[in-house]
Amino acid sequence: MSPYSRSNRDSTGRKSPLPQPLDSSVVEEIGPRADSVWTRGPGCAPNIAKVASRTSRGAGGRVAIVDGCRTPFCKAGTDLRDMDVLDLAGVTVAELLARNALSPEEVDYSIFGVVVPALHAPNLGREVVFRASLPMTIPGTTVSLACASSNRAITSGAEAILTGQCDVVLAGGAESLSNVPILVSKAASRRLMELSKAKSLGRKLAVVSKLRPRDLVPVSPAIAEYSTGMTMGEACEKMAKENEVSRRAQDEIALLSHRRAAAATAEGRFSRQIVATFPRPGFDKAVTVDNGIRGDSTAAALAKLRPVFDRRYGSLTAGNSSPITDGASAVLLMSEDKARSLGYEPLGYIRSFAYASLDPGTQLLQGPAYAAPVALDRAGLKLSDVDLVEMHEAFGAQIVSNMKAFASRKFAAQELGRSEPLGQIDLERFNVNGGSIALGHPFGATGGRVTIQLLEELRSRGLNLGLITVCAAGGIGFAMVVERQ
Repeated sequence: MSPYSRSNRDSTGRKSPLPQPLDSSVVEEIGPRADSVWTRGPGCAPNIAKVASRTSRGAGGRVAIVDGCRTPFCKAGTDLRDMDVLDLAGVTVAELLARNALSPEEVDYSIFGVVVPALHAPNLGREVVFRASLPMTIPGTTVSLACASSNRAITSGAEAILTGQCDVVLAGGAESLSNVPILVSKAASRRLMELSKAKSLGRKLAVVSKLRPRDLVPVSPAIAEYSTGMTMGEACEKMAKENEVSRRAQDEIALLSHRRAAAATAEGRFSRQIVATFPRPGFDKAVTVDNGIRGDSTAAALAKLRPVFDRRYGSLTAGNSSPITDGASAVLLMSEDKARSLGYEPLGYIRSFAYASLDPGTQLLQGPAYAAPVALDRAGLKLSDVDLVEMHEAFGAQIVSNMKAFASRKFAAQELGRSEPLGQIDLERFNVNGGSIALGHPFGATGGRVTIQLLEELRSRGLNLGLITVCAAGGIGFAMVVERQ
């Protein structure tokens, strides 16, 4: 399989040295071309979708998402570069508490997601308790599930509510990719440890003398799979080829993302979601908008960009990939009964959710195609019942690959063991206010952002049901169904 058409003859009928690149649109990719998606073959379904059902109601009713907010999402190294994950998460928690006039004594638990924690404060979930001046008796914990970290925080909080352990939970996530710790070599690390233990000047000098210039070269951080050694971009480039996803379709997803995010920003649809954030050191400049949105982007400009991960034959570019970003998000969860007793009108409720995993050496970011059918089954719904769909956009190729899998009869039969496909996603109901390609992707915070964004838009439009999907490193997929009523 490749991102090229099967024919290798040019317009004159002569044989060409390479097959002709595909020029299919998104609509063609997820419609007539859906069955070109990769599968293992007949009889090789991995059994992922056979997961035990889980109740979405506890003793206190459903899990209510009372409210949520986020910081602006800003490209790493820009407006929020002087704020670490604790600073960013603290902004969202303080806003949630103040906005909802919630007594701190009502909070039972704090759980936050992060991929690159602050070395000086690794337990983000506990540290935000202190930062927000909440009672120190509130337990706090931190979870890490790559790009789905704040989804894991939200669902862990939901599980605590459903099992009766809590009534009120603060959940969310943060990422400061401007402040990634730079590692040193193992040799340098050992010498530094020896140096810290050396008592005499002579011993210290002896340790230092063992250091070599090569030991002092920093180890560059990489967003790579430990099991395969492939970066996320390289793995998605592989997916683009195997799923026969055209460059045109990827760029169309990126263009939709930027245009819709720019329109939503201009029309003030993010004004309630985004908290004005005052960065260090002076706290004198308010950051109020996401700074990665390119409202003037065009198809022609995107088409001129060179591939990044496979410079010769690739189709993933900086334009159809999500940027490295700083930001935080938080939601306030309650049992339905608790929310009612305190007089809140929730944004919505969690109806169901599911996680799925597959071999990261095959289709690293295809997890949502396996998780979404389970979440919808648990909700008792079909894709056609859903009013809006919010999908995390790691890459345009990942979005198109998953959409093809949703619509493919072959994928349904050979990968899910189902007689019917999930269905084709209507682009008019998909990421209607833009997604991660435009808004940015702070790993630990994106799950909270998509949850808040979907619920706010459902409320704005007077709609009821929404589906969220997020892909994550390790071959993990997440899906959640929310409802307003």
